[in-house]
Amino acid sequence: MSSDTEKPRIMIVDDQTENIHMLMAVLKDEYAVTPSLNGKAAIEKQKGTRPDLILLDILMPDIDGYDVCKGLKNDVQTKDIPIIFLTAVSEAMDAAKAFEIGAVDYITKPFNPVTVKARIKTHITLSATLKELKDALDKVKNLEGLIPICSSCKQIRDDKGFWHRVEKYIEEHSGVSFSHGLCPDCIDKMYGDKEWYQEKKQEKADNSE
Repeated sequence: MSSDTEKPRIMIVDDQTENIHMLMAVLKDEYAVTPSLNGKAAIEKQKGTRPDLILLDILMPDIDGYDVCKGLKNDVQTKDIPIIFLTAVSEAMDAAKAFEIGAVDYITKPFNPVTVKARIKTHITLSATLKELKDALDKVKNLEGLIPICSSCKQIRDDKGFWHRVEKYIEEHSGVSFSHGLCPDCIDKMYGDKEWYQEKKQEKADNSE
């Protein structure tokens, strides 16, 4: 079994201890779970160890879930943490508002363990995938600024003073790869005086008429 340090981290924020106990029983084998009984405590706790996902009750006595969500989404350190709202079927919930302020989903009470696990797994996986994509994009090198290029042979000089072919330089400084071929003008220059080429070119012209 994985240790808690290796498991994805879930924070449960709910002012009802029975809800927290039930969710912890459902999640404890797969996730490292941190409980919090109110919004203020949750905001402070997440500063220590950032959760990978937050289950957030909407109706709480001090700060409601909407305001906690807004605060987390307005903080650059926590804005990417997926938040799933917890709401009772009997409670009035503004779903449009929930998604507008940054929640990714909501789960209704009483909790269905299968639904809870499926929703959490989906958003944990999606968040991890988005982070990988962002990290990959951040690593892509962009060509910018003034690049010295020879007006005759078209080689490019790098920052160390060495000269390189254009395609080699671009491949090393971006995510671009080249497949080599010959354009029509260069083919004419290289093979224009060859009989086989002239015949093939004439044949192509005849077929296009």
